[in-house]
Amino acid sequence: MTPSDHRGGGTGSLRLWDRLSVTTKQIVWAWLFLAVPILFFGVVRFYPTLQAFWLSLTDWDLLNEANFIGLDNYHKMLADPLFWQVFRNTFAYLLIGTPISIAVSFVITYYLDRVRFMHGTIRALYFLPFLTTAAAMAWVWRLFYQPPPIGIINGFIGMLGFEAQPFLRSTEQALPAIMVTAIWAGLGFQIIIFLAGLRAIPTTYYEAARVDGLGEFTILHRITLPLLKPTTVFLVVFSSIGFLRIFDQVYNMTSNDPGGPLNSTKPLVLMIYQTAFSSYQMGYAAAQTVVLFTILLAITMIQLWILRSR
Repeated sequence: MTPSDHRGGGTGSLRLWDRLSVTTKQIVWAWLFLAVPILFFGVVRFYPTLQAFWLSLTDWDLLNEANFIGLDNYHKMLADPLFWQVFRNTFAYLLIGTPISIAVSFVITYYLDRVRFMHGTIRALYFLPFLTTAAAMAWVWRLFYQPPPIGIINGFIGMLGFEAQPFLRSTEQALPAIMVTAIWAGLGFQIIIFLAGLRAIPTTYYEAARVDGLGEFTILHRITLPLLKPTTVFLVVFSSIGFLRIFDQVYNMTSNDPGGPLNSTKPLVLMIYQTAFSSYQMGYAAAQTVVLFTILLAITMIQLWILRSR
């Protein structure tokens, strides 16, 4: 092949590119830029997910080769009383923690938006816990819940004339105590998002409503809450996923007996961790992961359905 042939081939490629429309060129460039993240997610996210589905059908202990056992891990999981206790704990975090965190963060945001003096400082103080390391924050709260004279909360309860509470040492109080910590940790992020949603609502709606003589409660019910629906849906899903994946607070606040006492605070993620890295039952842990993945996928699909029904 002569140099002129090379030049002709290059010229032909340039002519082909020049013949493409602007829209086609934009699509080509878009796919070129998307190729790297798609490859990244394919290798780092999608392949491990498919591998987890395969491992859930095997009996693997890291030392020997994985043996295919079908659905035995799922049968074992459904017959395991500990799994159902952990399942109830996980949904307790979800069904109690999510609505409380959303309601508290909205109420704080609603009144914080009306504050003008030191507004930025107050907003930063609320957001600060979200930036704090989860492990450090959990240990601080663990000290708060200790018996007197160490525990600040029990010290305050004693000042009011009541008996000290066991909190993390009680099978009934440990889960709510950890839930309070998790709710407090996520308030800052939710407040910032709610503030952004409130600021995005045009003020003309409020001005027209006040001209018509509507009260504050009616404005809240008919204007603010409906227009905040996309923001609320996002925070509900984000908070739900966070409570379903709760781990740091439980592991660090009950480090003497992770998930205790008597597994009363153990969530599904902690059970997966212990099954995989304490018992080395990788296949059984993968089956539990598949269950958690299915729950998270269902919540995501519900989110898409709600947004589509707007």
